[in-house]
Amino acid sequence: MKVKFITISIIICAAVAALGYFFPKALWLYVLVVPIVLVGLGDVFQKSQSLKHNFPVIGRMRWWAEWMRPKVYQYFIESDTDGAPFNRLSRNVIYQRAKKVNDTTPFGTQLDVYQSGYEWLNHSINPLPHDKVDHNPRVLVGGPDCLKPYSASILNISAMSYGSLSKNAIMALNGGAKLDGFAHNTGEGGLSPYHLEPGGDVIWQIGTGYFGCRHPDGTFNFYAFGERSQLPNVKMIEIKLSQGAKPGHGGILPAAKVTEEIAKIRLVEKGKDVLSPPYHTAFSTPIGLLEFVKKLRELSGGKPVGFKLCIGQKNQFIAICKAMVKTGITPDFITVDGGEGGTGAAPLEFSNSVGMPLRDALAFVYDALHGFGLKKHIKIIASGKVHTGFDIVKILH
Repeated sequence: MKVKFITISIIICAAVAALGYFFPKALWLYVLVVPIVLVGLGDVFQKSQSLKHNFPVIGRMRWWAEWMRPKVYQYFIESDTDGAPFNRLSRNVIYQRAKKVNDTTPFGTQLDVYQSGYEWLNHSINPLPHDKVDHNPRVLVGGPDCLKPYSASILNISAMSYGSLSKNAIMALNGGAKLDGFAHNTGEGGLSPYHLEPGGDVIWQIGTGYFGCRHPDGTFNFYAFGERSQLPNVKMIEIKLSQGAKPGHGGILPAAKVTEEIAKIRLVEKGKDVLSPPYHTAFSTPIGLLEFVKKLRELSGGKPVGFKLCIGQKNQFIAICKAMVKTGITPDFITVDGGEGGTGAAPLEFSNSVGMPLRDALAFVYDALHGFGLKKHIKIIASGKVHTGFDIVKILH
């Protein structure tokens, strides 16, 4: 098939060359037509896509239209309030505040305030003077067994790994954390130099792959953890049980992405696929989880240790609460990740239909901890589409 295509191409090129020689003034026409003819021949002889085979050249318009569709929809059809996962109103305020330009809105809200589901805050008619307001509210994270509690900002940077983000992005995020005094979660990709160089506070997340604290066979390396967790920038340790974007789903880092630098950071072998299983190998029961929390707290020198999860089967979280009561071991914090969370590697079924949404999950976790008498020792962190002051207040309430 390839030989036939090449032969026909050579004949066409020879014919065009001859025409160009005898009719030089029409050469531009042949220069335009020949590539189209060659593309059409390629479409006819290929066997993988029936649309291009049956409709050579013009069948390619479908892919062009699919490529243009989201752009046309976003810029010409979509309203300011319809977009997902963030509408244009939300995107605009994020961009404006990032650039430190005017973010005020004239002529009132564009939202339908009488629509079912509209949310608002009940304000006070007796607001405090500006100088009486705490402009840097913080929360002390650390239970009775924590020797080095951390005074955390109420707004921090959620988990995003080096590898999925570039080193410049990681350094920019951590530099922002340093500048304004909040914490930066590393994500499960390990503790990289770029998380440490700017000097911002770091929450070291440990996923099922144990990147940065693992043996060659993928099991947890307590020595490596103890060594890295002592770094002064590391303020808290978060064990990732599951994440909202793909709860109960593992992941794989393809060999092509395992560079020498990534291999060094994650303690994996260069040039080989790296598996993150959907489950932990360091523990398998609620009591095992809590004993793991206790061990990591000891190895880190008493820093706050907690875990992150997306709520699924409620009885499983209740079992963890019962294990806390039975053992007397409690995490210093629990991060509740809503099912609306995002990632670059989530199957559609998981991102759309698995995991409890944030606010329902947050209410359940709070009620469960309060019912077992555990809430006073444990701080709750919320993760999932929190990007404006209104979102923060909704979560706090």
